[in-house]
Amino acid sequence: MGYPEHIARKALAATGGRSAQEAADWIFAHRNDPTLEDLIPQEYVLYLCPSGPLWDKLMAFWSKSQQHCGRNPAHEVFPHVTLCHFFTCEDCKMENLYEALKKAGDKFAGCFPTCLYLRLHSSPSYVGYFFDETSADIIKQFGLAFAAEARALADCQIDLYNKQLHLTLSHKFQVQQQWKLEELAQSIKLGVTCQWTAALYSRDMRFVHYKVARTLYPYLPQNDDELKLNFSDYVFLDPTNQQDVSEGWVCGTSHQTGRTGLLPENYTERGYESDTWVRHRTYAFCQTLVRASTNISEHSTSSSQNGTIPSSEPRGTNSIHKLLKSQLIEAATLRRCVLTMRHAERVDLVFGKSWLTQCMTTEGRYIRPDLNFPHSIPQRAGGTKDYEHDAPLSSCGIFQSRLMGEAVQEQELMIQCVYSSPALRCIQTAHYILEALHLDPEVSIRVEPGLFEWTKWEGEQTIPKFMSVTELQAAGYTVDVNYSVHIPVCNLVPSETYEDYFNRCSSVMKAIIDNRDKDGNILLVAHASTLDCCTRPLLGLPPKDTKEFVQMVRKIPALGLCCCEEVKETKKWQMIEPPIRTLTHGPNAAFNWKDTILQV
Repeated sequence: MGYPEHIARKALAATGGRSAQEAADWIFAHRNDPTLEDLIPQEYVLYLCPSGPLWDKLMAFWSKSQQHCGRNPAHEVFPHVTLCHFFTCEDCKMENLYEALKKAGDKFAGCFPTCLYLRLHSSPSYVGYFFDETSADIIKQFGLAFAAEARALADCQIDLYNKQLHLTLSHKFQVQQQWKLEELAQSIKLGVTCQWTAALYSRDMRFVHYKVARTLYPYLPQNDDELKLNFSDYVFLDPTNQQDVSEGWVCGTSHQTGRTGLLPENYTERGYESDTWVRHRTYAFCQTLVRASTNISEHSTSSSQNGTIPSSEPRGTNSIHKLLKSQLIEAATLRRCVLTMRHAERVDLVFGKSWLTQCMTTEGRYIRPDLNFPHSIPQRAGGTKDYEHDAPLSSCGIFQSRLMGEAVQEQELMIQCVYSSPALRCIQTAHYILEALHLDPEVSIRVEPGLFEWTKWEGEQTIPKFMSVTELQAAGYTVDVNYSVHIPVCNLVPSETYEDYFNRCSSVMKAIIDNRDKDGNILLVAHASTLDCCTRPLLGLPPKDTKEFVQMVRKIPALGLCCCEEVKETKKWQMIEPPIRTLTHGPNAAFNWKDTILQV
């Protein structure tokens, strides 16, 4: 793409080496970063991370412990087992590090424990699990193999974790909180399956001792020394460099752009240390049964009292050879996905703005002049005039929507929650998808005005008059009458700026993601622009250039779809391949048999 090699490699390392496009986006976002040319490598670490039912139980404990006892250092990082200390790797040797993980994983794929025993341990400043000796032997030998491969292939010097392997639940909490945390930990019922994954993460070593803040609201700088904020940005705050800052303000460095400046403190909330980490590569081992071993143990050693873990020398490899090779099971971790979809074909896109004059008689009766007109159109309080700026789907659009619903069902993709723009074409698309999924009326449509498209494209001084929830219900659409909208229709501004539209989408996405009354996959049915402006905030990306945005939107067809997946270990989102294939079809012009067949 024409970037200098050292900049390109730095961008790939900062984005987990996922794609050239992500790296290019990172370079563009950091174009004004004064440290862009600095050759500072990332710091890496290897964790063993649980998934599946065990992960869900641990995250439930995370939430309850924070609710009852407040935040402690364990909440800074997702549940994991530390295999080594942080180490550096040159950007040009990152791919070699990935190869080291794969080679080490392949060596232990056949002898990874099929059953793990965890012993709950509690002290006045630590609550967590210790691994049984046999399992710990194998896991430590895997770490040793990775360190050897990384040294040989990527010239990395890795200091292995030589204390007793453990999975921390809470630590460095107040002494009086121990009984409650212990009670919550004992309520975790083991005896569940888990697929353990060796995961390679990295962080920016310059900000190791900084605090992480997450932005709650967008902010436009009023002065040159202020930092621009977008919704859900992350900012590094140096606790030692705030003494000269005015009250109510803080000085921070943007994780998204690398720029440093002042920002209003009340526009942020405390973030988590691992929020800014990057996940690179993983190696999934066989599925394991996790059981509890004996009762809770207590240690009164000085190291335990200080919140540290009793040390243990690395053991031999004899126990490895006592285990039979286990079959590698391909099992994916359950993830929460957000599917963002453009509506299906609309009738005015086929027959033009004068479509109403073609299907309405002088008496006001609806007729079908072409089979691609729908069988009927719903009654509206404002009459057919309301259809001028809020057209329904065509017959092909209805068929497309049902076809999409069938495709979702074939993939056995469960949809737990559906949000739609208030535009009728979007509500109808969602309705016919749910109908094909046989989820109507089990899952109802949440009509969110904040998902309406960029109002500048309406070309009018007023917002279209949408059908009310009552009208939609009367027309047979299963809408959620109890849903409380995030942005009411009256708050939509005609001819809004692109930045206002992007911030509106960011705000709506935050409300949707934070609303956990229905966990699971979410379907958003809205407009072409939604695929960009509602996914970029999730991914932590800045808005595109306006001209680039307009050109991109023109390329998105009816039922264009993208999918974002939540990575639970890092509490981040990433864009993945949609689980449903695209729908492609050719044009079919109107046919006049007289002018064609009987033409002399």
